[in-house]
Amino acid sequence: MGALVLVLFLSVGFAQAQDMRKIALRSASALVQDAETGEIVFGKNAEAVVPIASITKLMTAMVILDAGLDLEEKLVLSREDAVGMKGSRSRLRTGLSMTRGDLLLLALMSSENRAAAALGQSYPGGLEAFVDAMNTKAAVLEMNESRFVEPTGLSPANVSTAADLAKLVRAAHEYPLIREYSTKDRATIRASGRPLAYGNTNGLVRSKYWDIELSKTGYISEAGRCLVMHVRLAEKDLIVVLLDSWGKHSRIGDANRIRKWLESGAAIGRSS
Repeated sequence: MGALVLVLFLSVGFAQAQDMRKIALRSASALVQDAETGEIVFGKNAEAVVPIASITKLMTAMVILDAGLDLEEKLVLSREDAVGMKGSRSRLRTGLSMTRGDLLLLALMSSENRAAAALGQSYPGGLEAFVDAMNTKAAVLEMNESRFVEPTGLSPANVSTAADLAKLVRAAHEYPLIREYSTKDRATIRASGRPLAYGNTNGLVRSKYWDIELSKTGYISEAGRCLVMHVRLAEKDLIVVLLDSWGKHSRIGDANRIRKWLESGAAIGRSS
């Protein structure tokens, strides 16, 4: 029944789908899209330009990997990495030595802001060149309503739309390392010989009810709780984008509401 309902939703137009089933979400902007066909299964304020917090780190990862930089190279964290951290806490201290690959893992899995900042600083030409590369990549992906000013997502000037972020997720899914790192449950890395244990910021990667192929969370006060995923659900590859969700657990609640809605076909309230 669940697969049949999903096939029906993916086979009819968006307006028809809205007429047939409504769902109430706490996210201000949302999009569910068939990753293969681009068909919109559900949309809510998908064209609104909003801050995207640490969803930014998917773009950071793509720019690093596109540059072909050595992931085994050891980088020493500098004071410059902490500039613009906006009071964000980090267990990574100035002077620690880590591989670029471990920094990438922490940025994607645990949304470690200083790790993402260090990746940007280590880019050939420095942070300014890195930000230019981020915006160039966005243009290539036709993310026309998106703008990046730094690699962590701590700045509310990093903005996009749910529709643009679906393009970002689709592109990031093409990178095996991003898929692996962003869905890894937990990992212990070594920084200057010290073991540091980290976990994934998206608890759904540990759920038996979800088959998640790519994940990224985000939060700053200006952006609210954010979540993007590339998931396998009811034998379909779907892109899920949830932005500016209010309440600590509301983005996870919205994701579960979407899953149950698609699997059961039951209307769960009304969207706007």
